[in-house]
Amino acid sequence: MYELVLAVHSWMRWAAIITGVLATFAALSGRSSEGDAKAERFGKFFIIALDIQFLIGLLLYFVLSPTTKAILNDFGAAMKDPVARFWAVEHGVTMIAAVAIAHIGKVMARKAPNPRSKQMRLTLAYMLATILILVRTPWPGMTGGRPLFRL
Repeated sequence: MYELVLAVHSWMRWAAIITGVLATFAALSGRSSEGDAKAERFGKFFIIALDIQFLIGLLLYFVLSPTTKAILNDFGAAMKDPVARFWAVEHGVTMIAAVAIAHIGKVMARKAPNPRSKQMRLTLAYMLATILILVRTPWPGMTGGRPLFRL
């Protein structure tokens, strides 16, 4: 079960990254009503991908991952190991921040006083969330790195 959920999480990251980039560019170019509709559509897909990825990540972190279980058994020792610290704290906290920023940005954009302000809020939120995701995704060669595609 763990391997299957981990593979889904690994593949789902691509949906989150791709929709994050698309949502950012759509929001950036969303000055017309057509561009605004595109930004809404890509933004919705981005939020959905983030939420699914977040739920899968929580399932891995708290229920299925043997790595996390070992880390939580001796959290103090885990903080001294860069790989364990990455999985115990850095990856999760950064991804939670990315999800929160995307959601907060979407709400703030809805409450924007004008279309230009809405566009800027969406662009900033989606861009920042996507950057955070890219920075703390466990790319191959990084501390705690994982393969690009898991089968």
